[in-house]
Amino acid sequence: MALAAEAFNGGLFQPALDFFNLFLSHSMTLDSQQICFGLSPQLDQQSLSCFLQLAGRQEFADFLSQRLSEQEIQAFVDFFTGILKRNLSEEEYHRLFLQDEHHHHPVEKG
Repeated sequence: MALAAEAFNGGLFQPALDFFNLFLSHSMTLDSQQICFGLSPQLDQQSLSCFLQLAGRQEFADFLSQRLSEQEIQAFVDFFTGILKRNLSEEEYHRLFLQDEHHHHPVEKG
């Protein structure tokens, strides 16, 4: 994909890529046919968002979880929780990932 990105970024297709990115930036969500990585940071972010939404659908999550080995499950959980820990605050983790709006730590009495 890096070669494709080099061919588009700054090259002959840059005007088309700029138009495509502008088109996507207007609150349009990608569908699965538009997922593409390696052309621009903005498109990568939009594609990853769509990819995560597709992966998070209940039917797919249930299906895939039945196919994974214990080692694959552990590797996935370790990888994904590592990303969450590096990129989310504790408040964001509870609010956005766990959807726990009322999470708070009890104040320790000393």
